[in-house]
Amino acid sequence: MDLLLSLPIASYFAGPMLTSWSGSVNLLFFYMTWMTLVLSHSPLKIELVGTLAVRVAFWLVPSLFFLVFDTLVPSLSESIKIYGTSSLPRRDAASLLRQVLLAVFNLALSTAVQGGISVGAASLLRRPLFKTSTTLPLPWQIIKHVWLLYTAREVLTYYIHRFVLHSRGKVGKLHTSYAHARKHAAPYGLMLYTDHPLPLLLHRTLPVYLPAMILQPHLLTYFLFTILTTLEEMLSMSGYSIVPGIIMGGIARRTSTHYASGGRGNYGAWGLLDWVNGTSVGKDVVKDIQDEAEKHQVKERGQKAVSDTGSLMQDSIDGLKKTRKGRKKSADS
Repeated sequence: MDLLLSLPIASYFAGPMLTSWSGSVNLLFFYMTWMTLVLSHSPLKIELVGTLAVRVAFWLVPSLFFLVFDTLVPSLSESIKIYGTSSLPRRDAASLLRQVLLAVFNLALSTAVQGGISVGAASLLRRPLFKTSTTLPLPWQIIKHVWLLYTAREVLTYYIHRFVLHSRGKVGKLHTSYAHARKHAAPYGLMLYTDHPLPLLLHRTLPVYLPAMILQPHLLTYFLFTILTTLEEMLSMSGYSIVPGIIMGGIARRTSTHYASGGRGNYGAWGLLDWVNGTSVGKDVVKDIQDEAEKHQVKERGQKAVSDTGSLMQDSIDGLKKTRKGRKKSADS
C-alpha cells in the first residue's frame, strides 16, 4: 500500500503547466519520492504495482461507477447512450456479478503475464526491462517514446483485431462469443476486460506491452503511456454519446459501431488504418475530425458573435450616455 500511495506521477507531468515556483516544488517533491521508491523497492515491484494501480484507478473504478449509474438510472443513461436502451447493461444481478468477476480475473491475469515476461526478460538481459533509475526522463524523450509506442500499438491492434480476433479460427470464435454476445448495441466500460482471457491478452495486453518491451523506455514513460491508453480505452468503451474532444468522441463512436455491427469493421484503436484499408464502418476518422472541427468552429463563431454583439451594445449605451451628458452641459450653460 505504501508503494501504491507513493506514485505521484501526475505532479511530474503537470509540473510544467503550473507556475514556475510551484512547478519547481512539485518536481522536487516528485524526484525525492521517485528516488525513495527506486532505492527501497525492486524495479519489478514498482512496475507491476504501478501498472495495476493505473488500471484500477483509470478503468475499474470509473467502469464500476458507470455500471451503477446505467443500472440505477436507466432512463437518464439511455438518453446519452449511442444506441439508446439497447446499449444499457442487463439488470440481472447474477449476470453482472459474473462479468465483474471475469473482468477482475482478466485484470489479474494480464498483470501476472506481464510480471512473468518482465522476470524472464530481466533474467535474459541481466537488468530490468524498463529503465528504473533515479534520473528522470527528459520531456522530449517522453514525447518521442510515447509517439513510437502509440504508433506500434495502432498497427498491432488493427492487424490482431482484424485477422486473428475476427477470423474463423478458434480464437475468433472465443472473441465473438464473449465480446460480441450482445447484438446491435454499444458496449459499456466493464466490457473492456470481459472478453475470453486468450483474446483479451492478444487484444488489450500485447499491443501495449510488446512495443514497450522492444523500445524499453524509462518506467515513468511506460506509466504515462499506460495511463493514456487506459483512459482512452475506458472512454471509448463507455458507449456514451457525450464523450468530449474532437478525437476522443470519434473513437467512442467508432468503437460503438464496431460492437453494434458485430465486428464488421473499425478494428483499429484510432481508426487510421481502417481509413487506409477501407474497413471503416459508419463515419471514418477523417470525416469524424472534419465534423467535430466544424462543430467547434461554429461554437467559436457563435461565442464571438455574442461577444461582438455585447460590445456593440455597450458601445451604443456609452455613446448614448455621452450624448445626454453633452446636452445637459449645454442646457446648464
